[in-house]
Amino acid sequence: MARMTQRRKIHRFRLDGSGTEYPVRFKEDELAAEEPLEIRIGGRSFAVTMRTPGDDFDLVAGFLVSEGIIRAQSELISLRFCAGDAGGAQSFNVIDAQLRPDVPMPDTMRHVYTSSSCGICGTDSIEAVRKTLHFDPSQDALRIPLDALAELPERLREAQGLFDKTGGVHAAGLFKVDGTSPELLCLREDVGRHNAVDKVVGWALRQDLLPLSGTVLQVSGRASFELVQKAALAGIPVLSAVSAPSSLAADLAAETGVTLVGFSRGHSLNVYAGRERVDRPRKVSREENHARL
Repeated sequence: MARMTQRRKIHRFRLDGSGTEYPVRFKEDELAAEEPLEIRIGGRSFAVTMRTPGDDFDLVAGFLVSEGIIRAQSELISLRFCAGDAGGAQSFNVIDAQLRPDVPMPDTMRHVYTSSSCGICGTDSIEAVRKTLHFDPSQDALRIPLDALAELPERLREAQGLFDKTGGVHAAGLFKVDGTSPELLCLREDVGRHNAVDKVVGWALRQDLLPLSGTVLQVSGRASFELVQKAALAGIPVLSAVSAPSSLAADLAAETGVTLVGFSRGHSLNVYAGRERVDRPRKVSREENHARL
């Protein structure tokens, strides 16, 4: 199995504030691995993605959910590593998914709608996602306290073991919020933020947890159209990002009923859609403060 990290010899240069150069140091650095993964369905090639090896079955299962192909564990019969085109040896960069016989095989051109850079106009992209939805996040009754929501980026960062080693991966964490105490259910890391999300969704599918009602998906980067799409197709009612959303991501969130949060950085955050799910702390009156003293 390919490793999630690789070591490389490097030359480290360092300057002080005055521009004086210190001696060159020769050392090793640890990098996040990046390799192609071919996804096949019933033996037919469907897609290739660049990813960090590890949790690959989760990645493929989540990708199939994000494509609107499956929505339940029972629809996925098996996942297996198989031989690549170069020969008969097993490859850990090729996975074949076997679907239940009654699950329609996807049109190989269907996935053009899932890319935020595909060039399809916004209205058509949103309509394509809406028609593919198996779950309805707008009906989710989740309400999340503002202070619990603001806590999630730090909780995510604390759990990022691969980032600590390499500094070069995105993370996605699935949280269950009961009262004011968020519980981390699953965290995945990858060089691609969309892969990290697919790995989380795939984990949930393989645990038979879809739809992911009452959960929050916290991501380490920005909130793109495709991340909102992946959240909506998994039935996740809240997507929170530490950076900015795109305009099309905000439009899709409003259309599908996903609460979209951006620039969540501890002491502040912006809500771009679904404000009604976020509960602000109740102000304490002077009389209550006096009674506590």
